Amino acid sequence: MTSLIQAAVAASLTVCGTVTHAGNDAAASGLPVPRFVSLKADRVTVRGGPDKDHDIAWIYTRVGWPVEITAEFDNWRRIRDSDGSEGWVYHSLLSGKRMAAVQLKSKADLAPLHAKPDANSAVTAQLQGGVLGAVKHCTGTWCQLTGDGFDGFIEQNDLWGVYPDEKIE
Repeated sequence: MTSLIQAAVAASLTVCGTVTHAGNDAAASGLPVPRFVSLKADRVTVRGGPDKDHDIAWIYTRVGWPVEITAEFDNWRRIRDSDGSEGWVYHSLLSGKRMAAVQLKSKADLAPLHAKPDANSAVTAQLQGGVLGAVKHCTGTWCQLTGDGFDGFIEQNDLWGVYPDEKIE
């Protein structure tokens, strides 16, 4: 069923216009694709295709949640979430503010938050999977993450919302 929907979207876009896919440099916005952004509103509708005529697939209700833009079509952005689900969102519902969520292999795991970007520095907190924070900067291996009641450094590979080896100033 999913492949039928994808085929229908691809066919309609062939008739209607051009989609910029991940890996292409020229995006409708002029920004690189793929890239991470965050949800701007507390109610973000995700559709099966890039216009309001497509059915709503689901609704996000968490401001700041990081998503990855994987394609652009006019003012619509195809996004992917941390679970791998993809759909289309109107551009004004997205923010360029870099946010990240702790993503661990097991729900029982905790990610240590360090005082400095060094595994030997003091642990200031233990973060559960799904904890959301603002990304202040990343070195390519460590990110400074701040949120409600915490501010410290976490290993970059424990986050959804930043790419491996990505540097953020």
